[in-house]
Amino acid sequence: MFQATLKNQINEDISILVQLDNHSWNYLCECGDASNWTVKEVQNINAVFISHTHIDHFVNFDMVIRHQIGIQRKVVICGPKDIAQQVQAKLKSYTWNLIESGAVVYEIRELISENEIKVFELEPPVWELVEKNPLYSNIIFQEKNFTVTGILLDHKIPTLAYLFKEIDTVKIDIQASGFRGGKWVRELKEAFEQKQTERIIIVEDHQYQAKDLFHLLHLQKGDSLGIIMDHAAHAENHRKITSHFSDCRQVFIECFYKNEDKAFAETNYHSYAAMSGKVMREANVLQPVPVHFSRKYGPEDIELLIQEFKAAL
Repeated sequence: MFQATLKNQINEDISILVQLDNHSWNYLCECGDASNWTVKEVQNINAVFISHTHIDHFVNFDMVIRHQIGIQRKVVICGPKDIAQQVQAKLKSYTWNLIESGAVVYEIRELISENEIKVFELEPPVWELVEKNPLYSNIIFQEKNFTVTGILLDHKIPTLAYLFKEIDTVKIDIQASGFRGGKWVRELKEAFEQKQTERIIIVEDHQYQAKDLFHLLHLQKGDSLGIIMDHAAHAENHRKITSHFSDCRQVFIECFYKNEDKAFAETNYHSYAAMSGKVMREANVLQPVPVHFSRKYGPEDIELLIQEFKAAL
């Protein structure tokens, strides 16, 4: 199950730390000027997901660099078109004469269309961009037990929204089966996943066709987590959101403006409380979380905004 933690105070720019049960690494979504990061959390980041590089989403990337130099492994950075050059520009703004090759390697993935990802690498001390083979998918990051897909939204520039999806797993209740555990369990799961209905499974010296034991199994649906940052509150964005995040367990979605400031939202290609709530309702999201509020608002305004968001669910 995914655990998402806001690392910013309510008056700071957005940053979300994502962790997964029984998984070694951390994942960072957005690099706002959050003050609640720890050095250990940053050093343990395996991938960074940036929606776009407006300053309030990217200003604190320097702190990622600061804490990761010397970890001696690869870190993936995901974002929209041109983020590779922007990451390179950040790195080249410093002097690296004391840092050797391999101190850290950044693999940068740019989603440039719905199914095309450009891939680059950057390595000290010269930080020259090296283009690698592209990927043709919307899966921008993948681990053994989960994937991260991206969709492009309109914020007057392309921005990326991310869906973390845990892989569905086949489970068995050994106690209810009446059998002792053993390698047959793995073999039965393999037969189920590969649709090998007539595969012979030996359980306690008895032979069974796999299909005769499939009733012992059940499919456990993987967890899901969405991160939807800045986007215009218009029909095409909403169509993409409701399609991609349908039935998601938890989604963090921007609510930059109160309802009375809808005109500002339209001018600045942002969403507002009622519309963000509405699209979460239409996507049937179980736990929608409003985040990323305009800094012109004080605590009372933000409380009203959250109430407006909840009223639209």
